[in-house]
Amino acid sequence: MHVALVLLFRGRAPSYNALAELVETRLPLVPRYRQVVVPVPFGQGRTVWVDDAHFNLYYHLRLTALPAPANERTLEEFVGEVFSQRLVRSRPLWELWLVEKLTRNRFALIAKAHHVLVAGQGGQDLTTVLLDRSAADGHLPQVERRPDVRPQPGPIKLLGEAWLERLRGPLKTVADPHRLRELPREVATKALRDAAESGLQLLEVLRSPAPPTPFNVAIGPHRRCRFLAVELELLRRIKSSLGGTVNDAILAAISLGLGEYLREHGHDTEGLKLRVLVPVSLRTPGGEGSSELGSMRVALPVGVTDPLAAHKEIAAVTRQEARRVQAISARRLTTLAGFAQPTILSQAARLQAGYRYANLVVTNVPGPQLPLYLMGRELLCAYPLLPLPANHALGISLMSYKGRACFGFNADYDAITDLERIGTLIDRALGRLAKAAGVGGQRRHRAAAA
Repeated sequence: MHVALVLLFRGRAPSYNALAELVETRLPLVPRYRQVVVPVPFGQGRTVWVDDAHFNLYYHLRLTALPAPANERTLEEFVGEVFSQRLVRSRPLWELWLVEKLTRNRFALIAKAHHVLVAGQGGQDLTTVLLDRSAADGHLPQVERRPDVRPQPGPIKLLGEAWLERLRGPLKTVADPHRLRELPREVATKALRDAAESGLQLLEVLRSPAPPTPFNVAIGPHRRCRFLAVELELLRRIKSSLGGTVNDAILAAISLGLGEYLREHGHDTEGLKLRVLVPVSLRTPGGEGSSELGSMRVALPVGVTDPLAAHKEIAAVTRQEARRVQAISARRLTTLAGFAQPTILSQAARLQAGYRYANLVVTNVPGPQLPLYLMGRELLCAYPLLPLPANHALGISLMSYKGRACFGFNADYDAITDLERIGTLIDRALGRLAKAAGVGGQRRHRAAAA
């Protein structure tokens, strides 16, 4: 249940000690990164966060260099190994890997954290506070005061606080007569709303269940990862020509590519529609994204081989779904100024109930369109990775950054042995879609080549 970002930079990697100094300086901005999860004895309360009295930065900050040729494929294989390893629950739930000396004068950071750690930071994770908006910002970090470490509470204190929390809610309700009158109505309303939502989900599953596919099998602990970067300008031109949204163009390319992949492996795709769950931010009354997350349920017509027909069908479905969940317009993909990717990534990892009704999860995260830097080195691309739910052997995540849509493909190591082929077919499908839309030549990058 950890999420990850693979950040690719131009230039020579900073020294391990310099990066450690920067991380230590900015850790106070994300205090949960110094905390561990502790269960309450006998299950009498919710798991609590406490300061790690033995926190050791050098356990979480790792340094490595890849064997020659240290290119995109080597990086992808190493990321798969890192993403396959569970985080140690007795320590703060994160790791940061510095990967030195990649080809073409590049290096990488692999930021890995459990989704509950990121979700508790109010939209920030460690990468958010490490990256600067100027090449000069990271050279002389402003040293923060070392945070005070509170002693870890013992079992008796944990039990006492859990029981006190149980009493506090009812006592507050009794002390407020107005609240006491409103509570039954709120409980009944919530129960009816939850029942209605569950009923609608069940009806949807019975009406159009997710079909069996080679992407929905029992999975093991090992992972394969692949990356792909696409120019947003190409997606915008497709959108302008065909209508719909940038997300429709992405989903159409995924549908065409996965359909070709299934046919190559001998699967009949005639009339087949993959059920895809697309986590999206919800629109607030003011028009800005909130911390709430909804999900669009989109049927990908993988049996349709004509790019224009596939795009038209997907665009019609997403329009209907967008109205249902009040999704933020896809144009925010290219206008959002902040770097708030951790919230959507971590919350998307929590939509476990919806995974049972889907063949695939595709997460599209808006990122900044201005360049970001780590200690003066420019960030080229940011590839997101989400955990795989049970019986989901493939996951696709995207993040936009500086005019690019960066794809992160995550797959079960044994179930999908040719993950690179999926990326190649989706890449080619995007080219076919662009050609059918009459928008000119393709502008895209293979894998991590930025």
